[in-house]
Amino acid sequence: MKKVERINTIMRYINNRAYFTISEIMREFNISRSTAIRDIREIEAMGMPLVAEVGRDGGYSVLTNSVLPTVRFTDNEIKALFIAFMATRNKQLPYLKSRQSLAEKLLGLISENQQEDLVHLNQILLFEGTNPNNPDLLELSDLPHPMLEKLIGIILLDNQLLITVNEENVIKSYPIYLLHLYHEKGIWMIEGFDFMDDKRRIIPVDNLTDIKLYPAKERLSKKKILDKLCRQEEVMNLVIELGPKAIAQFRKYHPIKASIAYTDPYQTTAILKTFINVNNPEERAEMTNWLLFLGGDIKVREVPKEVLEGLQERLTVYSP
Repeated sequence: MKKVERINTIMRYINNRAYFTISEIMREFNISRSTAIRDIREIEAMGMPLVAEVGRDGGYSVLTNSVLPTVRFTDNEIKALFIAFMATRNKQLPYLKSRQSLAEKLLGLISENQQEDLVHLNQILLFEGTNPNNPDLLELSDLPHPMLEKLIGIILLDNQLLITVNEENVIKSYPIYLLHLYHEKGIWMIEGFDFMDDKRRIIPVDNLTDIKLYPAKERLSKKKILDKLCRQEEVMNLVIELGPKAIAQFRKYHPIKASIAYTDPYQTTAILKTFINVNNPEERAEMTNWLLFLGGDIKVREVPKEVLEGLQERLTVYSP
């Protein structure tokens, strides 16, 4: 644990106690006596009201009605927060309607020298979606669809939803179990399992016209929904692993309404599971072309023999 993180954790630990000893801090945080004493002195210097009690069993007590001091950030932590905030421009993220207010509060926590560093960074760093002629200008598209925040608020309560969608001027409603909410090519997408029709659906948030919690009396148990999902997984006949180059190709174009599941925190590997209707010649040909489009950075775990034969034919044509 880094020093700044350890000190912040110790502050919270002792703030919830009326009395503590150096030995207790040593055991709790696995640090030496000298380190514990040094950390306590630093916490005192930051303004936490501690009273030392002398004697063999002496320790420290925290004054009652004391307020926990403001958490302090290092220079690099402040820069990391500010750069991450800058990078969210024009990304259609929820809860960012008042960027000016958030920026002012962040700047109010730091020193004048740190503020000057951030102003300088704001002038020289440009991210995708930033107007180079006016870096402070936010495009109108910066705000997401108003349904996004409502959707997030509802899924924090439950994943079983009744959504109403406008599909080519036709209003339809689906009962779904929400699996993922993700952002792709500037559009927020819902990946959900329609537990009435037993099929996955990928729906743009922009198409939503209404969202409700599914009626409690008609809900299925989570176990039953997961059982339905497992049965559906069994009928998926295309399973491929994607490397970084194939992921880049997938982001450029994918004809199927399916999402990839990243298998590492850096989003450099992923897995795709879907169903191909091999009885549909057009769909079979389209998927063959698309697999070739993904390139050689894929590993095929499972593929219908009809598609595999199509791939082999195409590769034979291309080979010298």
